[in-house]
Amino acid sequence: MKFSTFGEKFNRNSGITQLMGDLNDGLRTPGAIMLGGGNPAAIPEMLTYFQSISEEMLQDGSLIAGMTNYDGPQGKDAFIEQLAALLKARYGWNISSKNISLSNGSQSGFFSLFNLFAGHQPDGSHKKILLPLAPEYIGYGDAGIDDDIFVSYHPEIEYLENGLFKYHVDFEQLHIDESVAAICASRPTNPTGNVLTDEEIHKLDQLARDNNIPLIIDNAYGLPFPNIIFEEVEPFWNENTILCMSLSKLGLPGLRCGITIASEEVTQALTSMSGIINLAPGSMGPALALRMLEKNDLLRVSETIIKPFYHQKSLHTIEMLQQALPDPRFRIHKPEGAIFLWLWFDELPITTMELYQRLKARGVLIVPGEYFFIGQKEEWDHAHQCLRMNYVQDEEKMREGIRIIAEEVNNAYKNV
Repeated sequence: MKFSTFGEKFNRNSGITQLMGDLNDGLRTPGAIMLGGGNPAAIPEMLTYFQSISEEMLQDGSLIAGMTNYDGPQGKDAFIEQLAALLKARYGWNISSKNISLSNGSQSGFFSLFNLFAGHQPDGSHKKILLPLAPEYIGYGDAGIDDDIFVSYHPEIEYLENGLFKYHVDFEQLHIDESVAAICASRPTNPTGNVLTDEEIHKLDQLARDNNIPLIIDNAYGLPFPNIIFEEVEPFWNENTILCMSLSKLGLPGLRCGITIASEEVTQALTSMSGIINLAPGSMGPALALRMLEKNDLLRVSETIIKPFYHQKSLHTIEMLQQALPDPRFRIHKPEGAIFLWLWFDELPITTMELYQRLKARGVLIVPGEYFFIGQKEEWDHAHQCLRMNYVQDEEKMREGIRIIAEEVNNAYKNV
């Protein structure tokens, strides 16, 4: 059987398909320690809340209505209108329902966005998405219909006390010319937990405006929901900004609901694409989120349940890691948000791809750092010394997984 060029490209192995395949296999493997995937934690209070609100919606008929009716290609009108009103009231953004569209998860939203701007152009040129720093989200890497649609730069590394470090955008490196279609950055960043400062965001916004290109901010973990962000920063949006959100990290990844906040022009383009590709986005996620908005619960549970859970969990996991790995060559990116820790093993004599294979053989699944350095022009040793670890498993599995990671890393350092 022969596939098209499109078919051949998307039939390749990729980091994100390997990650999700490992996640699926691990869930079916007794004893597997899942420190790799991005599934949010099963927070007991949130599970109880979701059960309660679902039962309420089942009783009044709104749950069944969400299952048995199409929404429009832009997404559920009532949810979009309520969300626009909330954001306008809370942040003063000049926003209406014409600025918001929904997708079947933020992953599909990014596929539409990247291909809306980057790749082959009507004039025959080829444009790229600029990632101001790498590492960046693994799911971006293979999202272009055309190849080679990303360019990224090494970050500045700030060494902090207590074995921590932090990435910053190196603005002196950034080069924007006619080949750049948009700037994109996640905040907080998956995989590292980095949060771009307000100053960095405003500088990126100015660069985007100066070059007449949009700034795309991946806000899947950010403000105002699910609020898995531990730094005091301001949410950011204007008509040149495309802000992407999600219901997944509230604890609802199975409902596949992405939210894109953009100019009316971009919203209309995404709506047209949605109608062609999906007919309409799914209805269940927006229906449940609408009820949460109506009850004034969406921001409340984000602030009082979700954020504290992850913050405490991240700090506790760092303590366990540093006790198990006291080697001064081991550093952790400062946890400023999201649901991962980014581990750096400086001078590691094997790649983290090899470390990944060794850990997988022992039933511990992590994600090697190599996948996250998207759009790099040159090799960098640092890219082969880092890994991403999910910290949301229960205490017993976390301790055992960290023990095995420490054993394999120490063995690698010893057997140079």
